Amino acid sequence: MKLSREVKTGILVLLGILAVIMGFSYLKSSSIFDNSRTFYAIYDHVGGLQTGTQVSLNGLVVGNVSSIRFKDGSGKLLVTFVVNNDFEFSKNSKVELFDTGIIGGKGLQLIPAFDRGPNAQSGDTLQTSTKPGLTELVQQNLTPLQQSLESTFSDADTLLTNINSVLDSRTKMELQRSIAGLNELISTFQGTATKMNRLLADNGGQLDSTLKSVNTITQNFSQISDSLAKAGLGKTVADFQNTVTSLNKVLAKIERGEGTLGKMANDNDLYNNLAEVSRELDLLLQDFRLNPKRYVNVSVFGKKQKDYELPEEDPASNN
Repeated sequence: MKLSREVKTGILVLLGILAVIMGFSYLKSSSIFDNSRTFYAIYDHVGGLQTGTQVSLNGLVVGNVSSIRFKDGSGKLLVTFVVNNDFEFSKNSKVELFDTGIIGGKGLQLIPAFDRGPNAQSGDTLQTSTKPGLTELVQQNLTPLQQSLESTFSDADTLLTNINSVLDSRTKMELQRSIAGLNELISTFQGTATKMNRLLADNGGQLDSTLKSVNTITQNFSQISDSLAKAGLGKTVADFQNTVTSLNKVLAKIERGEGTLGKMANDNDLYNNLAEVSRELDLLLQDFRLNPKRYVNVSVFGKKQKDYELPEEDPASNN
């Protein structure tokens, strides 16, 4: 069966159109025969992300970016990407924008969420996140350091300014004098240390002899202490302490009026009575010495004793 020229021309035209469509799809990094799923992600800034960039999941390439355009008048960017893999993941999964190298370049990676939520369907808009790159991390870490250095330099400049304002000509002169005096003091200490070294060197023998004498005295004291310990000095001291304790107890009882001595020491009436008896006994003895006839009558040969006459100065009558 022969085909006409018109049929051949039509077939060639259809093949050409098909080739153009397939080429265009290849340039867009999409396949017209692949049943892929389309997802969307919204970013404030894509950092140079380009169409055709690969989309990975756990390091495996599962799709690519198909288009990037402005979402609305807010300036947000809508990124459309397709996933060719049939791996199911939750609708709550995230799409992370990250740096693909040190020099530059951006990529997308799916971070699946295993929360047993509903699976993502084609046409869903997923949550987004941006992973800071190396340059951004360095800038974030260097910025506080830069601010600290600037603050330190500013404080140092202020300090130097204050020092210059304080250190006027008079203060500088006084400071120089103080440093000179300190140097003289150090020199004096050095001279004193040198003299002390010489004194110790010249009298080393005498110091050794003195230390030996002190050692001998210490040994003698130790021997005396041992002798006193062996002689029972400790027992004697203990007995003396017991005696003092007993004496204190007796004195305490006397002070409280306990016992005969306590009653005698604390009874004022007894003291007054004894004092009165003593005085009367003294008067009696004095009267007996001065007037013995008053108490003793002696009759010799039956002679009648004269009646006793009270003397004019009778000690007992004066009371």
